Amino acid sequence: MGILNVTPDSFSDGGRFVDVDAAVAHARRMIDEGASVIDVGGESTRPGAVAVPIDEEIGRVVPVIEAIAPFGTRVSIDTRHAEVARVAVAAGATLINDVSASLWSVAAETGAGWMAMHMQGEPGSMQDHPHYTEVDREVQDFLVDRAETAKDAGVDEVWIDPGFGFGKTTEHNLELVANIDGLVATGFPVALGVSRKKTLGVLSARSDGQPADVVTAPDDRLEVGIALATWAMMAGVQMIRAHDVAVHVDAARRVDARRSGATPDHNGTDSRDHRG
Repeated sequence: MGILNVTPDSFSDGGRFVDVDAAVAHARRMIDEGASVIDVGGESTRPGAVAVPIDEEIGRVVPVIEAIAPFGTRVSIDTRHAEVARVAVAAGATLINDVSASLWSVAAETGAGWMAMHMQGEPGSMQDHPHYTEVDREVQDFLVDRAETAKDAGVDEVWIDPGFGFGKTTEHNLELVANIDGLVATGFPVALGVSRKKTLGVLSARSDGQPADVVTAPDDRLEVGIALATWAMMAGVQMIRAHDVAVHVDAARRVDARRSGATPDHNGTDSRDHRG
């Protein structure tokens, strides 16, 4: 899932794709790199983000969705607002990526797929004091409850996402990824988005021997992000949400090759081993 933020304030690429032509060009680039889904978001949900008026969010995402839907690659809408989800699906989106885990009725109404993400609190305050007794169990119970509710409401395609970085400390995030096979075992397809997030900056700084309060910049978090994404894919996660599509597609091909007994060539493609 390639990330396409058409916002001025996203944490790592805010302002780069607010122009429709720039957004469409970036979508084409991610599709060429192997993205199976383009995830269009018109409201930043980074920690401390301020809510965007509904009409403004719609004005950001609809022209982009209408422009890229004819490309033939699946489009998802990253929103927590029912009005935005409805018009986005009408414009050509077929998946609702829902950080509020509350829009299953819109998915049932429109026939779209629905992705429920776990978030403790609201974007503006979710990182103030994240707290859990047992983070992996609490997140799993919440997501399974929402997923089963959506299924009962008539949603055919339901995904779950543990919400890495959404109301979680670094330790919470790492515990969720370490135990993500538990989410996979629920039987619902699992998505994960770790790309460029602060926890990766913390880990990158630690690996470089930096002081405990140092966090590397978003563009210096790629290697650790790929490592966590690869771990998750090996555990059975079926969708990775990423800014840097090409390298994550290469990682996905290598995971697939390992599972199938093939040997990835130097371009990351598979060459099957027929020796036995």
